[in-house]
Amino acid sequence: MDNRLHLAIREFGSLRSEKTIILALVIQLIIAAFSSFLVVGLVSLTDPGSTTGAYTVQMGVSGAASDELERIMDLGESREATVFQSETAAMSAFEDREIDAVLHAEPGSDGRIHIDAIAPDGDFRTTLIVTQVKAALTDLETELRLDRTNRLTRAPLSVPDRSDSNPYYGFTYTILVPVLVFLPAFISGSIAADSLAEEFERGTFGLLRVAPLSVPQIIDGKALTMIGIAPAQAGLWLLFLELNGTTIARPIEILVLATAMTGVLVVIGAALAIWVGVRREAQLLYSLLALVVFGASLLLPENPPNLVAKLAIGSPTATSYAILGTLVLSSSVGYWVVRNSLSRHTLGD
Repeated sequence: MDNRLHLAIREFGSLRSEKTIILALVIQLIIAAFSSFLVVGLVSLTDPGSTTGAYTVQMGVSGAASDELERIMDLGESREATVFQSETAAMSAFEDREIDAVLHAEPGSDGRIHIDAIAPDGDFRTTLIVTQVKAALTDLETELRLDRTNRLTRAPLSVPDRSDSNPYYGFTYTILVPVLVFLPAFISGSIAADSLAEEFERGTFGLLRVAPLSVPQIIDGKALTMIGIAPAQAGLWLLFLELNGTTIARPIEILVLATAMTGVLVVIGAALAIWVGVRREAQLLYSLLALVVFGASLLLPENPPNLVAKLAIGSPTATSYAILGTLVLSSSVGYWVVRNSLSRHTLGD
């Protein structure tokens, strides 16, 4: 075991000279350390409505039905209405950037209100404006439906009130935490493919056997580094999240999952290194196969990202633990198969 540990320490030391690995670690460190800022920024892109109150949209309303629109606008938190006497006047103010959007409302002969909405083209600000315009029109539609319920021949069903959800909560646990848990696993698999393929490509694998190490011990020493660094990184990232105020309910189970996933990916990388023996081809095939495996795992009843999210918020099910156990078993069996295959392959050479 001492010889394996010595080899693992040597492998770990060699990683410090890999600039790509160091850069990947720095990127992950920044994501974890500044997670609260990243969450706010990224959620603002994926869910512009979450920025309510940060920017007030100035809307110009005109037309014979502008009074109803103005009243609805005043009910919103991030929008204000300015009434114009004509659509031409509203468009003039819009072109001069005095207002952000134009809503021209005219009552129809059938009792409906016809509204033409005009918003600028272009950037993130446009997305915020369109979000507020849609919210205003939805509020107007809801109020008109309530006012006209007496025209219905049947009473509408009562619908429970919608509860406001926190977009940052969902983004953190369904995207940020899984990324920080699985990214080290993908990197470890890539290192395994690169390291072993380089040994075969340069013909230096045989030199390791000159030392008092058997082939299985060589494999164990290399795998110990590749599989060990991923959960260590994931644990550090989870600690940073805790320091940033993100509670992780089941960190031990998450680290077990990270270790199992790393084992699967390291097995894939090592197997490709055995059968290809060339760094570039092994890396390319690993990238493709890792994406295929991860994509196929999304078809599971509880896919790995979903499993991480459930463990992080503290709501795992029996299925969650069954899938976790399956991943651990698959990783162990796969490692044993590749270990023996590499031994026979090397001895055969």
